[in-house]
Amino acid sequence: MSSARHLATLARPLLSTPTRITSRSIRPASPILALSKRSYAQTPVTPPPVPQVPATDAAPTVKEGTKKKGGFGRFRTRFARGVLFVVVAGAGTFIYFTQKDLYPGTQLDQDPKKKTVVVLGNGWGATSFLKQLDNEEYNVVVISPRNYFLFSPLLPSVTVGTLEARSIIQPTRFITRHKKRKVAVYEAEATDVDPINKTVTIEDNSELTATSSKVTIPYDYLVYAVGAENQTFGIKGVKEYACFLKELKDADRIRRKLLDCIETAAFAGQTEEEIERLMHMVVVGGGPTGVEYAGELHDFLIDDLRKWYPEIADKLRITLIEALPNVLPAFSKQLIQYTESTFKENKIDVLTRTMVKDVREKSVVVQDANKEIKEIPYGLLVWATGNTSREITRNLMAKLPEHQTQRRGLVVDGHMRLAGAPEIFALGDCTATSYAPTAQAASQQGTYLARTFAKMAQAEKLKEQLAEMREKAPGDDVERTVKRLNKALDLPPFHYSHQGSLAYIGSEKAIADLPFFNGNFASGGVATYLFWRSAYVSTLYSARNRTLVILDWMKVKIFGRYVEIPLLTRPIIGTDVDSDYEIAETFPESERKTHCHIDAGPPCFVVYISSLSSLSTSATEKASLFAPTSATSPVGCDAVCSWGRGRWRIADFVPIDTKTAFLR
Repeated sequence: MSSARHLATLARPLLSTPTRITSRSIRPASPILALSKRSYAQTPVTPPPVPQVPATDAAPTVKEGTKKKGGFGRFRTRFARGVLFVVVAGAGTFIYFTQKDLYPGTQLDQDPKKKTVVVLGNGWGATSFLKQLDNEEYNVVVISPRNYFLFSPLLPSVTVGTLEARSIIQPTRFITRHKKRKVAVYEAEATDVDPINKTVTIEDNSELTATSSKVTIPYDYLVYAVGAENQTFGIKGVKEYACFLKELKDADRIRRKLLDCIETAAFAGQTEEEIERLMHMVVVGGGPTGVEYAGELHDFLIDDLRKWYPEIADKLRITLIEALPNVLPAFSKQLIQYTESTFKENKIDVLTRTMVKDVREKSVVVQDANKEIKEIPYGLLVWATGNTSREITRNLMAKLPEHQTQRRGLVVDGHMRLAGAPEIFALGDCTATSYAPTAQAASQQGTYLARTFAKMAQAEKLKEQLAEMREKAPGDDVERTVKRLNKALDLPPFHYSHQGSLAYIGSEKAIADLPFFNGNFASGGVATYLFWRSAYVSTLYSARNRTLVILDWMKVKIFGRYVEIPLLTRPIIGTDVDSDYEIAETFPESERKTHCHIDAGPPCFVVYISSLSSLSTSATEKASLFAPTSATSPVGCDAVCSWGRGRWRIADFVPIDTKTAFLR
């Protein structure tokens, strides 16, 4: 009885509580409970139904087998968002700066009341000066035989196809078009500088000339940055048979001759002795240029030559000749030893204390450390031994004999002013200073000179203000202006800050000699190679160059270097044309008279073709049409074809004799 009462007591609140019924609720069973003693004993007790929660009030369900995101999941999501933000921001910044570079704004016209600054050259010093100069107060004229800036530290990479030529050049107008005031740019050679009358004579030496090809330009200030030419030490045969490595055309010539040596060595019927000669590459000069070219040549052998020329690849030999006791004399002893040991591992022969005595067509005569004379046969000879003054520089020095007493270059003071001609500022390799003739030194000189010109312009303005203030302004204002003028005229002398030296030595290894507090930090290896690449990429002048260089490195890593002789994209006329090349495709004689202009003369025979036409004459007849009748040996030829929107092209060069040509 007590049990029944207890059960009824428990059921009473359930019966009195209202139940919310929805379409999803389950119907309660009936009867709910039996309260009689008999019913309790015979009828099973059915529990009350559980009220269903409406769908709108239902709590979110978690599927079976799933887990709530923990701390790592949230971190991963945030990291992905951060990466996405960085990528989008980087892409946007890249697009902004590239478009900004491609579309320069409007410029002020040149003002005849402003002073004229003539800049000779567009190398490291001149380009640094142009980039940093605020030309609002000057009329600037740039004169150079080439219309682009060349990033010379990466030039050895072009010789073996690691980089393309266009990746390391920057048009000069790319810089001048972004200045405040218009800058006149003339692609011409400076032939004379008159420091007395303050004039520069320039001449257009390009393949196309018009009514005006030689003019004289006056200047108020002259920035003289013509650089230097290759030092041959008066050794016979160097200019005739060696390949220099200073300009873009030099890299192209080395590239062509290297591949020609390889193809000739692979030709049927060659003797073993001739193959060994053709596959022997000699580099004269143990400075950074010579060492880096030897390293690039070794990479070309390992990565590409063994794949495509397996029958002769092992015949390739590289020899580096240096007159000093060791290579890279500007680097620390530790790095010199590391470089020489790396070259030894890579089977690059290093001949130190060895002097070149004579250069012949197929061999070089040297004197070793024991004073013994040896003759070394070669297929390709690269000359990278240093600089000497250009002819125009020597002529300028001759006009100032009392002040210009150094044979190795122009004498300047601490502010880069030319001794004997204060209106001329000289910088770079053409000067005789205590600084090494490096791109780093010339670039710092250009930046310093731009700041100097800014202070000079400020001083000119203050002088004009002072002249007006002396009549009407109070004495205190005049005194303050005089102090500002003296401060502007107080120009500090140039001080060179060495930022370190880098060099690539092959096998994806580089060396770095960097200043560290009061000493040096020397490093070499693969990690330094990555630093070398990043340092050079950051030094390139534009986003365009950086992008192209990085893409070239990626292409070489994926596809390798190309091993075909490339087609030139721009004519090279009149200088440094190989004597064993002649044009293969020319016009028939009937068409030659109406469409061609011929300029014959040693050492180059040039054919200008003004329109494209069908070729009906055989190769032999084509060659004979343009070969000088008095020639006893092959002559160098270029052919320039023009078609469609004025684009220019050079026909492919092929080795021939004076009677026979072979089409490729």
